[in-house]
Amino acid sequence: MQFNSLGLNDLILKAVQDLGFQTPTPIQEKIIPLILEENRDLVGLAQTGTGKTAAFGLPLIEKLDFSEKFVQGLILSPTRELCMQITGDLTNFTKYIPKATVTPVYGGASIENQIRQIKSGSQIVVATPGRLVDLIKRKVISLSKVRFVVLDEADEMLNMGFKDDLDFILDKTPAIKNTWLFSATMPREVTAIAGKYMQNPLEVTVGNRNSGAGNIEHFFYKVSEKNRFDALRRLLDYYPDIYGLIFCRTRRDTQAVAEKLLKSGYSAEALHGDLSQSQRDSVMRKFREQSLQILVATDVAARGIDVDSISHVINYNLPDEAEQYVHRSGRTGRAGKKGISLSIINGREQGKIKQIEKTANIRINHDTIPSGYAVCEKQLFSMIQQMMSANVDEKAIESYMPAVYDTLASLTREELIKRLVASQFNHFLDFYKNAPDLNDTFKGRQDAGANGKGRNQERGRTGSKGPANTVRFFINFGVKDRITKSTIVRLVCDEAHISNRELGTIDIKREFSFFEVEEGQAGNVYSSLQQAKLDGRKVVVEPAEKNDDTGDRKRKKKKRKQVKNFA
Repeated sequence: MQFNSLGLNDLILKAVQDLGFQTPTPIQEKIIPLILEENRDLVGLAQTGTGKTAAFGLPLIEKLDFSEKFVQGLILSPTRELCMQITGDLTNFTKYIPKATVTPVYGGASIENQIRQIKSGSQIVVATPGRLVDLIKRKVISLSKVRFVVLDEADEMLNMGFKDDLDFILDKTPAIKNTWLFSATMPREVTAIAGKYMQNPLEVTVGNRNSGAGNIEHFFYKVSEKNRFDALRRLLDYYPDIYGLIFCRTRRDTQAVAEKLLKSGYSAEALHGDLSQSQRDSVMRKFREQSLQILVATDVAARGIDVDSISHVINYNLPDEAEQYVHRSGRTGRAGKKGISLSIINGREQGKIKQIEKTANIRINHDTIPSGYAVCEKQLFSMIQQMMSANVDEKAIESYMPAVYDTLASLTREELIKRLVASQFNHFLDFYKNAPDLNDTFKGRQDAGANGKGRNQERGRTGSKGPANTVRFFINFGVKDRITKSTIVRLVCDEAHISNRELGTIDIKREFSFFEVEEGQAGNVYSSLQQAKLDGRKVVVEPAEKNDDTGDRKRKKKKRKQVKNFA
């Protein structure tokens, strides 16, 4: 099937041809005719990189009246990067349509410029939820005449805590409209959004529901915790042509891993929430241009990255949620290309692999960290291949060659090859000369979190065995603040520089929560969180009695003094 058989008008087809599109992707082939032929709500389930923007963008453009200047199409996306990418695509699609205007609305940019663009008239607004809520409350933008709403990467928006913003925005749109929801996975929260704001939606699935893309190979490597970074280096060296994205759990880990890689001679930089917007833009520009080979990122920072040619995704740390693995691995294998997803785990995390396999309906194969010999062999043949495929400019080097021939005349063919290899390859041979085996062959207990039962229901992390002696703390965040156990784990571990294994039971209430910490770390945690903030709000952490579930914050001075003395 070709694009010209989908029912799009000639001006759109001309723009599509300029972009070099000829054959629609599976999701485009399924969804474009449905949207054009029927006025109904729709749920599209497909991985990132499958062409979702054109799937909803092209028929949206076909249905709008561009002689009018008010907002008719609203597209919500989780991140600035995705918002800008969608805006760019729609601007290209409307290239030949007179008076068509697409306005991006997102945080981190001048709100005055966005207000000016909206007031000048725009038929399509592409927005992140937070900035759009701000503009609605300022009465800058009206959604009263919106005919089409697109929720792109709806699961990501909910993962990022935008549920209340989505409720606020969708309540401002007309009751009669078409809503198209696109998501890589369909967790309960997304189903709830669909049930509340959509009327009998048609579900279109490309691939399997909640599953990873079929063109991605998945492997995991089991190592001891002390060998995690060495294992990462070994994998990077084993794939000489890697253009990869490495995921870490925390911003601190992300920065540390990127710095260690940079010091070791790798082309790597970090992408995380502590960077300014200009720093983020600079890093992403270098990565898109492939002047940067390795990007080390947190889940939040990586959302919205739209780069088709990423060859490998490496999970330096597994994600907290199984569904997040699908999003991570979906950054490779895009646009029909093959991709590889690698995970480095320790023995306690093997149960999480089983959980991910079950949730994503994929097979993650166990593999071994390559030996030093295997790495050297791979690097050597990569070097030889590059040499063989190098373009030779005969005219440019002609005048230099007589002197080169004279210098090398005394060497035999074999000696010349050996010296060439040695000059380019000695550093690898030296580094891997006595390289140890990094694989962990210990076959310990299976993670209790593998089947979703046992300790995973009461501990902050899957399969984590809590400490024996703990101190209980109150924290002023609860269900109403959209926090999860993982939120508390990240906060405490990041601020206090402790391992999740030093956390005990986490109990989340409506307006507050409780968490337990190994007794020896209680003073450290208490002092480390005194200046902490979460979502812009001050974190209040105070000692709690073991049997106190009331949230009463009138803590005894004696108890507080006791906690401080633990340090």
